[in-house]
Amino acid sequence: MSSIQYTKKIALIDCNSFYVSCERLFNPKIRKKPVVVLSNNDGCIVSRSNEAKALGIKMGEPYFKAKDIIIKNNVHVFSSNYSLYGDLSRRVMRTLKRFNSDIEVYSIDEAFIDLSNFPDSEVEKVAQEIRATVLQWTGIPTSIGIAKTKTLSKVANHIAKKKQSGITSFIGVENIDPLLEKVDINDVWGVGKQLTKFYHKNGIYNAKQLKNKSNTWIKKSSNVLGSRTAMELRGISCIDIEKTKSKRKSCVVSRSFGQRVEKYQELKEAVAGYCLNASEKIRSESLTAKSITVFIRTSPFQSRFGYYSNSKTIDFPIATNDSIEIVKTALIALESIFKNGYRYQKAGVLLSGLSEATNDKNLFSTEKDEKIKCLMKSIDNTNYRYGRSTLSLASAGVQKRWNSKRQHYSRIDTSDFHCLPTIKATI
Repeated sequence: MSSIQYTKKIALIDCNSFYVSCERLFNPKIRKKPVVVLSNNDGCIVSRSNEAKALGIKMGEPYFKAKDIIIKNNVHVFSSNYSLYGDLSRRVMRTLKRFNSDIEVYSIDEAFIDLSNFPDSEVEKVAQEIRATVLQWTGIPTSIGIAKTKTLSKVANHIAKKKQSGITSFIGVENIDPLLEKVDINDVWGVGKQLTKFYHKNGIYNAKQLKNKSNTWIKKSSNVLGSRTAMELRGISCIDIEKTKSKRKSCVVSRSFGQRVEKYQELKEAVAGYCLNASEKIRSESLTAKSITVFIRTSPFQSRFGYYSNSKTIDFPIATNDSIEIVKTALIALESIFKNGYRYQKAGVLLSGLSEATNDKNLFSTEKDEKIKCLMKSIDNTNYRYGRSTLSLASAGVQKRWNSKRQHYSRIDTSDFHCLPTIKATI
């Protein structure tokens, strides 16, 4: 009778064509149909269904370049809906915590989870249960790669995406070289464009060749990251799962406008809106900001109208997350850098020097501070329940003609009661 084995096992769970899957969840008619999701201002393609990939539509391709293929093949097109994607991402991550409370949320659609507490012989069965549970509880299909290291689990996931089962495990596989040989070097986690060029010059074209390269060559020709990647491909874990999320040091909110902005009033509304968004984000993480930077620029490709770019940073007297204070300071900065006669393409705000918010009172604390905290809490709770910008400041405007282009917006918002589907019962 063989003993039950427990080795280190890391799984990477990746949501398949995540943005497309989110849109399909609320629109069953587009399942098994070619679908693409566009970036801000409907600029580039950022998510594709398998059917769209089969048509030759490329990731990151400008929408206007793919328009002929899209129209010819009746491809369904959607503008990005980040509030929907963010909500469904949180639901997926909460579901994964059922299997292990300590997970590393790597991106909006990816997470690493430690499965070392499950026997090696049962790991694929556990992966099947994870996929089934996530699909049942959230409606999002996933692919799962399992291996002894994070880099290998990424490789395994890359293979799993092409399999009907959606699962690939390297656990118990004595020789993974034949599998690594099929993985291009640029598909290995941590290998970017420049490193790919370097490896190609030295005859390394796939993951197997890097794995089997001598330690002497790697130490001499590569940096620490390259050495770490090679070690991970050999099954030696060098990158631990980050169980605690580190606090951010800054918060940026910026957008390209749907149409060029010339009037100060419209630019003022945009900056005020970005401030409200940024301050809401840092309050949700119990942070305060020491300073704010406002930046504006015109398009570098419209030389006929002249190019202008500028920014201004102002320190707050006391670190704050008060929307009113942040907006007021930002508009002072904007006024100092705004110039008439330009057609602005983009603006943004950067909150920096973020630190943990405390309830300690200081020399300048007043009763008004407590009232403002209660006001901000009420605004956040209302906007969380009824949708962002339900409560706002007048300086953020109402019409917002400068807003990003969203001509293909699905108008689905899981945090907005007005977006709930209406069911008509027939007796």
